[in-house]
Amino acid sequence: MKLNFIFSILLSFTAAISQAQRIDSENVPFQLLKEPSNPVEAQNRNFSVAVSSPYNITKEDVVKDAKANFQKQVDNYDQSVADAKLQHEERLKDYEAEVKKLQEKYKTESAEYNKLKTVEKIAMNATPPVLRIPSRPQLNIPQKPVYTEPDLRNALIVDNKVLASQINIDGFSRGGNYIEVSVNMERTNFQDNAGKSFANQPTKLVVKQNGTVKIDKTLFSDFEEIASSPTNEINLAAHEKNYLQKVINKINEILADNFAYAKINSTVKVETVKNKGEFDDLEKASIYVVTNLKKFQAKPDYAPNKAALEGLDKGINLWKDGLKKVNYDDKKAPYNAKIAAYLYMNLIRLNIALGRKSEAEKYLNEMQEHLVDMKLSWDQNNELKGLEQKIYN
Repeated sequence: MKLNFIFSILLSFTAAISQAQRIDSENVPFQLLKEPSNPVEAQNRNFSVAVSSPYNITKEDVVKDAKANFQKQVDNYDQSVADAKLQHEERLKDYEAEVKKLQEKYKTESAEYNKLKTVEKIAMNATPPVLRIPSRPQLNIPQKPVYTEPDLRNALIVDNKVLASQINIDGFSRGGNYIEVSVNMERTNFQDNAGKSFANQPTKLVVKQNGTVKIDKTLFSDFEEIASSPTNEINLAAHEKNYLQKVINKINEILADNFAYAKINSTVKVETVKNKGEFDDLEKASIYVVTNLKKFQAKPDYAPNKAALEGLDKGINLWKDGLKKVNYDDKKAPYNAKIAAYLYMNLIRLNIALGRKSEAEKYLNEMQEHLVDMKLSWDQNNELKGLEQKIYN
């Protein structure tokens, strides 16, 4: 009887182990093709760019300006020396007045100190006053100006043709007019405010697709901080060059979002239940998802991507079917709250990685309704918070 009882316990323990749900995970790398907001057929992927700006600066112009600035410094040198001497005389007057004031103070304090008896000096811990005279101001004569060749690396050498050549749409050929890009920009405006430098560069961007206006907006009309020092202490040419490049980069970014296909290398965590029998469909789902994610190629109009997407959807549908079997009230049920948590996390992660935020949000909302039953681990809670931020940011 005792042996039969022990044997029954062993059978129960073995059954419990067989029903335990072992969940493994894999980080799956894959390529994703980001499609544009305004897709263009392959045969029409060509563009032209017209830029209107006040820029028409050559290397010769930069050298000419440098020589003109040098000549201005030469012409103003005598006046700058006179100004320096005048400022020195003013500082000398202030200095002499300060010295006189310190001497009078020293004389008064010395008289008061000398009136004290030795016992009083000891009791008051008094020390004799000291006369400290500040250094006498020195005359600083400005150095004579010396001409140096301008650094062309920081010089703003640009014209409308150069600016147009920097505007591009990946995957499109230059020279056609199916996409017409028109840019009208002002020169960079600088402004001082509270000891800092600010700049703006109002730029009108108009883009037509086959004659229809798709983009019409003004960029960089608001002033923004570019340096923590005033404009007279910074290299305006270098800052103007940087700001102009910022404008070009923004235009290219807008064009890419609207018309260009982009290759994105991504990674997504996929979990799976390895137990045989009860969870074969879920293991099959993970195989579908992992295998087909790896098949994706970030190429427009790439036929195998369609088959990979269909295979991926087979796995997703098996996960959805698994959710329908969940019994949140029975911890010993094969499809319990633990299985539900792993399925929801898979669906949320995958949809975020594929750029389907609305679908990911749907599963997030469903999962939140059952969170009280799931009792997530500390790691799961943290990951879920991160996924939620990706959905809503």
